[in-house]
Amino acid sequence: MRAQLGDTARRLRAILVGSLGNLVEWYDFYVYSAFSLYFAPSFFPGDDPLAQMLSAAGVFALGFLMRPIGGALFGEIGDRYGRRRALTLSVLLMCLGSLIVAVTPTHATIGEAAPAILLFARLLQGLSLGGEYGSSATYLAEMAEPDRRGFYSSFQYVTLIGGQLLALLVLLALQSLVFSPQELRAYGWRIPFAIGAALALFAFVMRRDLDETRAFAAVKSRTRSALVELAAYPREALTVVGLTMGGTLAFYVYTTYVQKFLKLSAGLTDAQTTWVSAGSLVFAMCLQPAYGALSDRIGRRPLLLGFGVLGTLFTVPLMSALHDARDPFAAFALVCAGWLIVGAYTSINAVVKAELFPAAVRVTGVSVPYALAVSVFGGTAEYVALWFKNAGHESGFYWYATAVIFCSLLVYASMTDTKKMSRIDDA
Repeated sequence: MRAQLGDTARRLRAILVGSLGNLVEWYDFYVYSAFSLYFAPSFFPGDDPLAQMLSAAGVFALGFLMRPIGGALFGEIGDRYGRRRALTLSVLLMCLGSLIVAVTPTHATIGEAAPAILLFARLLQGLSLGGEYGSSATYLAEMAEPDRRGFYSSFQYVTLIGGQLLALLVLLALQSLVFSPQELRAYGWRIPFAIGAALALFAFVMRRDLDETRAFAAVKSRTRSALVELAAYPREALTVVGLTMGGTLAFYVYTTYVQKFLKLSAGLTDAQTTWVSAGSLVFAMCLQPAYGALSDRIGRRPLLLGFGVLGTLFTVPLMSALHDARDPFAAFALVCAGWLIVGAYTSINAVVKAELFPAAVRVTGVSVPYALAVSVFGGTAEYVALWFKNAGHESGFYWYATAVIFCSLLVYASMTDTKKMSRIDDA
């Protein structure tokens, strides 16, 4: 009995520390989106706020291009040298990216070098995040108890969303208590990036003492690259791409883009936009473990099908209603309604991907195809949405999102339930 309690405590500590680092990484990445309304003029001068947002969103999207490279790099590290090493190195790289943004001079000071340095920092962060997702998804799934794997793995998105929520809370604090809007635009936007660098350094120290998973310890030494070995699992890799594309697009609609949407389209004030975004993220965090626990009872596939069907049917009506919402309470209710749908995907997508692959290629198998799908559909979501708006056809983005979700629905309908066919225990 004592040994069992000790093992449970070991698992819980590992999941807690691993999740804490995940929160810090995603805070560092999302703080860019949360504060882009304030720092965009410093890097992209001009009189058109929408054009500045398009430029900032373009850099945000370009950061995603590094995620497949990061997935391959850290996948190799995680599958060859251990999950712990991949997790510690990825958070250290994120620290460097945040620090660079915090100290980069503005366009008025160094001209075109300013946006170039900003882009370089975002590419570093994209590289880091490409490794973080697969490493943490694999680590949480392997450390969890078999009959509660969906519940424990859901905390990846609890902390992922928590990272964005933390970014918004920092924004609220700076908006309400510290700086005026003019001061935020002038220099206050640097503070959250400095905070992110410090937090990432703390997470690095915590992750150095993580226990390695037993699944990795059971893998025999290899001579071939994990990326080469992944070629033996084409169906699984394509399944990851297909099940991710609709979910990641919907996720970024209700996280990074909704903040701009509420401000630029619904016409809410800066404070109202931030409060609605923060409140809906709290709601989303609460959904994740509930849906994850449900998947442990009924399987993963029913939740994925629920997201696919409801996302296909209700994305256009929800976004149209949100566009016309002029009251922050109505906007909050509509965003939460969207999360009731999207949460069925976010809560379990990490464990579904981990369950598709044996331990020898698991980090790479989760990371690389996921990063490819996120780069194409998730990282571009905000830019595509703003492009439609700039062209005068904002509703076209609603239909685009619906079509992508429907494509993922076809994958959910054809795949087996990974809870029943899990390969977590396969070396």
